Amino acid sequence: MARRSSIEGLPEEVRRWLERALAQSNFGGYVALEDMLRERGYAISKSAIHRHGQKIERRFAAIRASTEVARLLTEGASDDQDARSEAMIALVQSEMFDSIINLQEASDEDIDPAKRIGLLSCAAKNIATLARASVNQKKFRLEVQARAEVAAANVEKIAQKGGLSAQSVEKLRREILGIAA
Repeated sequence: MARRSSIEGLPEEVRRWLERALAQSNFGGYVALEDMLRERGYAISKSAIHRHGQKIERRFAAIRASTEVARLLTEGASDDQDARSEAMIALVQSEMFDSIINLQEASDEDIDPAKRIGLLSCAAKNIATLARASVNQKKFRLEVQARAEVAAANVEKIAQKGGLSAQSVEKLRREILGIAA
């Protein structure tokens, strides 16, 4: 079984204090944090604090990146092609991939082999769900594009019968197909 981190052995309020202090110090000042913990009666090495700080910093970075992507996606105008869903699926797939890589790189000291198998099994099920969602999203996009093509062709016929110039008809076609492009 994997050895438990010395940070995880701290009382919850001390661990939370340490995590806040790490964030406030911009994930630096490990020697000072080691001294402060020693003053509180806890012998935790600066290396252990650094390893824990890296985990917390990665989580913060992932949350910031996800929040920024979500903000950018919601700022977009209409989403006729369901581009937001496509982007969100891609984001989750990327996170799943990174998590699996991290899981594979983890040593037996970091994670119990039986727990590793359970996590990989759970990841495989989630990947299958994501793959189905991705396929359905692409199918939807192709259906919207096909409908736009049909609509553009119909508008083109009507516009030509109505006497619009070839240039105007082409401009209408581009505008309609811009929905599905």
